[in-house]
Order: sequence, then C-alpha cells, then structure tokens
Amino acid sequence: MNDQAGRRRARRLAIGTVVVLALAGMNGPWLYRFGTEKYHQYQINKPEYKAENGKWEVVEFPEEYRLNTIHAALLRTGKVLLVAGSGNNQDNFDAKKFDTRIWDPVKGTIKKVPTPSDLFCTGHTQLANGNLLIAGGTKRYEKLKGDVTKAGGLMIVHNENPDKPITLPAGTKFTGKENGMTFVSKDSVIVPRAKKNFDKATGKFLGNTPGIYRVYVEAQKSGEKYATGTQDNYRIQGLSGTDARNTYGIAQKLALDKKDFQGIRDAYEFDPVAERYIKVDPMNEARWYPTLTTLSDGKILSVSGLDDIGQLVPGKNEVFDPKTKKWTYLDKTRQFPTYPALFLMQNGKVFYSGSNAGYGPDNVGRDPGIWDVDTNKFTKLTGLGDAKLMETSGTVLLPPAQDEKFMVVGGGGVGESDQSSNKTRIIDLKDDDPKFVDGPTLEKGTRYPSSSILPDDTVLVSGGSEDYRGRGDSNILQARLYHPDTNTFEQVADPLVGRNYHSGSLLLPDGRVMFFGSDSLYSDKANTKPGKFEQRIEIYTPPYLYRDSRPSLSGGPQTIERGGEGTFTSQHASTIKKVRLIRPSASTHVTDVDQRSVALDYKVSGDKITVTVPKNKNLVQSGWYMLFVDDDQGTPSKAQWVKVP
Repeated sequence: MNDQAGRRRARRLAIGTVVVLALAGMNGPWLYRFGTEKYHQYQINKPEYKAENGKWEVVEFPEEYRLNTIHAALLRTGKVLLVAGSGNNQDNFDAKKFDTRIWDPVKGTIKKVPTPSDLFCTGHTQLANGNLLIAGGTKRYEKLKGDVTKAGGLMIVHNENPDKPITLPAGTKFTGKENGMTFVSKDSVIVPRAKKNFDKATGKFLGNTPGIYRVYVEAQKSGEKYATGTQDNYRIQGLSGTDARNTYGIAQKLALDKKDFQGIRDAYEFDPVAERYIKVDPMNEARWYPTLTTLSDGKILSVSGLDDIGQLVPGKNEVFDPKTKKWTYLDKTRQFPTYPALFLMQNGKVFYSGSNAGYGPDNVGRDPGIWDVDTNKFTKLTGLGDAKLMETSGTVLLPPAQDEKFMVVGGGGVGESDQSSNKTRIIDLKDDDPKFVDGPTLEKGTRYPSSSILPDDTVLVSGGSEDYRGRGDSNILQARLYHPDTNTFEQVADPLVGRNYHSGSLLLPDGRVMFFGSDSLYSDKANTKPGKFEQRIEIYTPPYLYRDSRPSLSGGPQTIERGGEGTFTSQHASTIKKVRLIRPSASTHVTDVDQRSVALDYKVSGDKITVTVPKNKNLVQSGWYMLFVDDDQGTPSKAQWVKVP
C-alpha cells in the first residue's frame, strides 16, 4: 500500500475510533439500541467516508424478473444483457426454461427476452457492428457417479468406404461382437468417407485410412449389468451389404462413471437495438465453456470447451467471419483448458495468461505464452508466481492499453482443490524478454476475483472466495483499487454480497461498476447446508463520484476512424487531464477478454476537446466504445458512445 493510501486508511480508522469512543461514553442501553449494524450504516454513509472509500448498494429485482445471472455484457445502448440460460439448474434445463434479461441501470427497468437455446456456460464477445456474438452452451448436465443410471460413453464410428460418407440417425444401435451388449446413439452423425493413401514416389496404392466420427452412446436399460469393462468392436444394426462391411464402431469401457457436461454448436448474434437473438451458422465443434476473442483481421476466434460428448475439444479451434456469418477451422490445433484468458496484442499475436476456469488435463495447455495464430507457434513465458494455482484466476489488461501490461489476480488449484493464491503477477509484454513478476499481494488467497478497469486508470479488484465455490463460508468481502502507476493496492469500502463461482463485474457508462452472480456450494462453515444462487445485483460507486462535480461531455461525432479526430464539448474543458476509450465488457466465469482502456491524445480550445484515435487496429479493435474524459481531480465524465469502424 502506498503512503497516500496508507494515510487515507489511517484517517478512516481514526475517524472510526473517535466515533466509537464518543459512543462508549454514553449509557450502555443507548449503545445497545443503536446496534452494530446501525453504527456501520452510519459510518459508511458519511460523506467523507464515501469520498475516500466509495459505496456499495444492492439492487434486488422484483421476484418475477430475478434470474441466475451467469453471463453479463454491456450493450452499446447502455443497457446490460443478463444471461442465465438454464442457470445451473437442471430442472430449468429439463423444462427448457432458458432466461435472458435486459436491465437498464439508469431507468431501473428490466425486460424478459426469449432465449432460443441453453446459453448456460456459453462464450461471447463484442462485434464491430455493436452486436454481441454468443456461441456454445449446454446440451447435457453433468451426472455424478452414483447418479448415472445407464452405462454410456464414447463410440468411435469408422467408415472404410472411400467413395462416400455414411449417415447414421440418432437412435442407431451398436451391438458388441464380444460382449453382445447393445448401446444407442444420442445424436445423428455423418461419418466421412475413407481416405485413399498412395506412395508419392511410386504412385502405389497403400490402402485406406477410415473416416471416423465420435458419438455418445447409452445402454438401452439401466443397471450395472449393462456396463462393459473392456474395448470391443460393435456392429451397427440396420446396415446391410457393403455399408455393413465398411462401417463399424469401436468403444472402450462403457460404464456408470461420472459424465461431464456436454456442449452445443449453436451460435447467435444479440442485437441490442432490436433486443433479440439472431441465429447464425453453428460452430463446427460443440463447446461448453469456450472463450471468444477478436483477432487482428476482425474475425472471432473460438477456443476450447467441452464438446458434444463431454470431452475437452482436442485443440480444434475455429474462427467466425462476421461478414459471411460462417465458421472455419484453423489449419493447426492447439489445446487449452476451458475459458482460457486470451488477449489480442498490438502486434496481432495472442497473449495467453494461463488463467482458465478448469476442465482439462493439468499438464496440457496451461503454460502462459504468446501464440502466433497464423503459424501456430507458441512462445512460453516464465516467472509466473503460483503457476500451479491458476484455475479461477482473473486476468486484466492494465490501463492504458498502450503499455501492454497485464495483471493476473489470485487463482486456485486444479479441480475442486482447496488451495488458493494471494498473488498478483504483472507482465510487461513490451519488454525485450518479458517475464512475470509478483505484484502486490492480496490479503487472502482468492479464487474468482473480479477486476474492472475504471476511467481514472485504476482497476477495481473485488470479491472471490478462499475455497472452491465458497466452501466453508469463505467468500471474501473486500475490495481494492489497484494503481498501475505505483503498483499498489488501496483498500476501499467492503462489498455487501459475497461473490464466487459464476460471478463477474462490468463498468457502466456512468462510471459505476456492476457485480452479478455467485453460486456457492454451501451456505455454512460446516458445508452441510446447500448454497443458493445469488440473484442480487450490486453496484459500486467509486470515490471519484463523491466529489463536488464531474466534467461534462457532449456533442461530437458518433463515429471516429482509426487515426481520425472527433471534437466534443465540455464546460470543464480546461480542467481535462486525460481521455480514455474503454471497450465494453462481456464477462463470465472471471473471464473478460474484451475490456481495455485506450489512452487518446487530445487538444483543448475553449470549451472544445478534440481527441485522436490511435491507428493500430489491434489496439483499437472495430466496435463501440465508451469515451470518458477525466479532470485534474481524477473525476470522470459520463461516457459518450463512439463507434470505431
């Protein structure tokens, strides 16, 4: 903590001590009636306290509009898209009850939006046209061992016919040649034709490589006796002639083991003006827990996720072209754990911080590095503190984005580990030989921390829990402002609501920060009472909004080209000290690769401020941004929306 922050903290404590001493001098019954909670409210609502610490307020929607918010994105209309899908509730999934809401944080209105698929644990990112691309979601809920009634698993279907693919409908039956057991496919599949192989030198035919396709199969009846323990070949019922000879299945054991979630291929654009989902072509791979990241050419990279049989997508990454609305595979594969934190760099490469949300081998794709997507070359980065505690950590591109410094916050062990890290790690990608170094520590080991960039170049870090999904009543009711210029944390007011798994935050156009979600496993220290999904929204108003006034900002163009200028009006133009262009967030599972704050050059003439947008398309990606100006006290204006084409 820097000296200034330390003095502020000491002053807060001193004020509190004086009040406590004064109250202690009064009679006991009065102090008892006043109560701890009333005293706390008295303290945190004092103007001087709010000016130093900010203030938290809980927003509780009317009961019919409450939902389990899993995903949130700020739309260019200033409204917030809240997506639950089935909301981690299998009853909702079974009933096909999928929820989305649009909330106006200024007017306080909330609206239900028809939701076409289960967009629970989907991926999303802002598009250049102002729409939100959403891809993936849930096809099947996880089943724990003991809850699985029908043996099942992966069937690899082979097609040895080089002349044609073969289509097998859902419900196709596979019968083992050795075990005699029959399993039924859950989906239709198209098995590609076999590939003919020739010796390049002689032209001699070397044989065929069968086309293969994977499908999930289940036993026809429940019970352990229908499980298999070893690999077997399976004939496919309903086929005859050459199809029967050329097409067959191979499966390892098909058992009553735990079954992971399964993903979907569905993809949509959400139109913030029409306030509806628009279906686009589905992905080639089903994905549950994917990350979507905008690339240098404006196409959207879709990475990782669990597929339609519940396995980690084996590095088969793909891109979405917003112009054609089509998906295509990358030429080469690269595997990551689910929800990997992937950020476009100013040189067009992609930085992977190592942050992820879990699901995936503990020894594959977890090292941080710089990925050249075009060549598939991956350069590992060293120095990462608590490298084995990166699951459920958060990563943020520190402001201003031109500096290309990143901070990784907290994290925990792989899977349901009770380990958590109190480290922050900083890396400067502009260094000749970039390496992670430890930044200021958190007070507690922290999984699921939320980090939001503010217009004054600080970063609000809040929430999380010490244990997996808040076990042991371990939510962390603390918030800090990180100052990149001094590499220090400053303690601010404590949040009122605990936030762990399925939580996140985003900056609003008025400079406040919204927090959503939290999905505790248990609600007590003994881990005996089931947790309840946190449906309340919480708003943090930073200290800079408790000063006497904020600079005005109005007029100006709605569109500014890269390298171009735009002139705005402010009655406080002479006091302006910085201008920031902030990309709106799309947040889930502590993953928000969209948010970035770009410093703009500017000049002042009278009540006019003329700003210049940088030329680098990788620094300023096409799309809608919030334009803020900050005065000499660090107080930001309300944002003006600006489109960079």
